[in-house]
Amino acid sequence: MRRSQIYLALAAMVPKEYFTYRVWFWIGIILRTIGMTIYVFFWRAVYADTNTIAGLNLQQALNYILLAQVFAPLMDMFLVFEFGYNLREGAMAIALLRPVSLQGNYYVQSFARLVVGMVSQIPLALVATFVFGLKWPTSAAVWGAFLVTVFLGRTVLFFFDWILACLTFYTTEVWGLGVLIEGISLFFGGALVPLVMMPVWLRAITQSFPFAQALYIPLSVLTGIVPLSQVGQVWLVQAAWIVGLGVLAKLIFNVAIRKVTVQGG
Repeated sequence: MRRSQIYLALAAMVPKEYFTYRVWFWIGIILRTIGMTIYVFFWRAVYADTNTIAGLNLQQALNYILLAQVFAPLMDMFLVFEFGYNLREGAMAIALLRPVSLQGNYYVQSFARLVVGMVSQIPLALVATFVFGLKWPTSAAVWGAFLVTVFLGRTVLFFFDWILACLTFYTTEVWGLGVLIEGISLFFGGALVPLVMMPVWLRAITQSFPFAQALYIPLSVLTGIVPLSQVGQVWLVQAAWIVGLGVLAKLIFNVAIRKVTVQGG
C-alpha cells in the first residue's frame, strides 16, 4: 500500500507539470488543429481519382487519420529526452538513489502522461468530430478490445523507449537521437499512413519494430481493420513483445548504467 501511494504521488506530479505552462498548451492545440486540417485535405487529394486504396475508401482512411491525430499521445516517447536532461543537470544521480524502482517510476509516469495527453486532445477530438466528420465506433466490445490493446501496446513501447534511452549513457547530447526516434516512430507507428496501405516488403519491416503496437494496432481494432475475431492473436503478439523487450530492457540498463556520466550536479 505504501509503495502504491508513492507511485500515485509520482503520477500526480505529471498533470501539474504538464499544465504549468498554459500558453504552450493552447499553442499546441492550434498547431495540432492546423496539422489535422492539412492531413484531411491531403488525403482527399489522394482519393480524388480512386475509390479505394488497399481496401479502404476515403471515409475509412479519413477516419483512421483523424483518430491517429486524436490518439497521438499513444506514441509519446519521452525517455530519451528525460534521461538526457537528467544526465546533463546531474539529476540522474539523485534518481538512482531514490528508494523506488527507476523503471517502475517512469512506467507509472508514462501512463499518467498518456491520460493527461488524452485530456488535452479533447478540443482536437471535437474539431475532428464536428468539422471533419469523424465517425466514432459505437460497439462496447470494440472499445473494450481497444483499451486492452492500448494498455499492452503502451507497455511494449515503454520498454522499447527504455532501451533507446539507455543509449544516452554513451553520449553527451541527445537532441539528434530524440528527433530521429520521433520521426521514425511517426512513420513506422502508423501516425502518417495506415500501414495496410504500405507495400508488403515495407509492412514486413514495420512489423519487425514495436512502434506499430502502440498506435496502429489499437487503431486497427477501433476502426475495424482488425476484426474482433482476430483480437486474441493481436494480444498474444503484444504479450510476446512485452516479455522479450522487458527482459532485454533490464539487461541493457544493467550494462549501460556502468557507463553513466553525470555532466551537471
